[in-house]
Amino acid sequence: MVPERLRPVLDPVIDLARLFEAAGAHLYLVGGVVRDALLDRLGPESDLDFTTDALPDQTERVLLGWADSIWLQGKRFGTIAAIRAGRRIEVTTHRAEQYEPASRKPEVVFSNALEADLSRRDFTVNAMALSLPDLRLVDPFNGVADLASSTLRTPLSPETSFTDDPLRMLRAARFIAGYNLQPEPGLVSAVTRLRSRLDIVSDERVRDELDKLLVVPDPAPGLWFLVKTGLAEEFLPELPALALEQDPVHRHKDVLAHTIAVVQRTRPERTIRLAALFHDVGKPKTRSFGPGGMVSFHHHELVGARMTRDRMRALRYSAEDIDKVGKLVELHLRFHTYGMGWTDSAVRRYVRDVGDLLEDLNELTRCDCTTRNAAKARALSERMDELERRIAELREKEELAAIRPDLDGRQVMDHLGLAPGPVVGRALAYLLEERLEHGPHSEDEALALLDQWWAGQQEPAAGA
Repeated sequence: MVPERLRPVLDPVIDLARLFEAAGAHLYLVGGVVRDALLDRLGPESDLDFTTDALPDQTERVLLGWADSIWLQGKRFGTIAAIRAGRRIEVTTHRAEQYEPASRKPEVVFSNALEADLSRRDFTVNAMALSLPDLRLVDPFNGVADLASSTLRTPLSPETSFTDDPLRMLRAARFIAGYNLQPEPGLVSAVTRLRSRLDIVSDERVRDELDKLLVVPDPAPGLWFLVKTGLAEEFLPELPALALEQDPVHRHKDVLAHTIAVVQRTRPERTIRLAALFHDVGKPKTRSFGPGGMVSFHHHELVGARMTRDRMRALRYSAEDIDKVGKLVELHLRFHTYGMGWTDSAVRRYVRDVGDLLEDLNELTRCDCTTRNAAKARALSERMDELERRIAELREKEELAAIRPDLDGRQVMDHLGLAPGPVVGRALAYLLEERLEHGPHSEDEALALLDQWWAGQQEPAAGA
């Protein structure tokens, strides 16, 4: 069963396996591609990862006679990368590795035993190998059975696995969500006990694993796993902090459940999922109670945007990611500030403020409505439909993508006889407001508006 599914992927590398055989070594396909072949989830560009009992120097010699080019940057860890006919592969010597208690990097020990290598992999569903070129499945830890029963289990004890590489605790959340696996009780208990060990893992690795979780079709089971085991406290404490009741009188949805539902509803794209995850993180800090115990969260979008940027910096996100996600969090309530009707002026201001994030913000706004009140949900959807219609209508009449004053600074200075300075900036700000409020003007109309504004600026001086 497995060989037939993999044959199109393996045909180009069978000759490489024979070269390893001729060199007195064995070559095995390992990792996700074996798992995904069993699940019929192979993609056209599935990564090809191989393990071998050949030491790195021997692997290098074999690949030099086969590959178009090779990379030796990972050689000291036993990994040599190569490209053949445009396809990248990696070949790694069997390893047995573990972290020292206070280390962020593993100490690599090479092994000549395949089972020792597989035993040090994260989960049994990833601890399978395909022997090449005979296409024999090697499954010493019953990964096939665990796939069939939807079980997430570690090859060795979970304590050993998570001590070797604490990032596996976070990776478990991705496999729970992405492959619909149920973690065995011992795995859950081990994560709960060992969660503080995640601190030795670099922020970049944690960030990358969080991103991978967020883009699976439904990340909700993984996010709940992070919260319930306490693992989220170690790198994303803002998430479990959302487990508070919005309305202590009526006891309806808490903010955490709402947040995870919003993440589920957004499309599986990294930055919009991050914005959904962070959009309400400011609520715990801004919660206040009014008459009758009703709760409010005034300015939680502004507080949340600051908290989002701080957390993303701590996780080493790029400046571009931080800016985009922070702005989406800051603007996620903007839609609701425009009342029930969309005037031309309101549409222009909304589009100007949102900029390139228009599509993402509109999606986030739609997904933020998780109410079970059908009438309320329908009303919000209709308002968003109206906004998008109004944007489309105005785009046919005028340029909305880059709204700017109808005159530039040079025209203002020439017309009023001014030198560069703050007065020119105030004139342009006035013209921009006129543009937003009334739409585009001809040059003559804009100059007349400028004269009108300038006359108003002179009146206080004349009366002094």
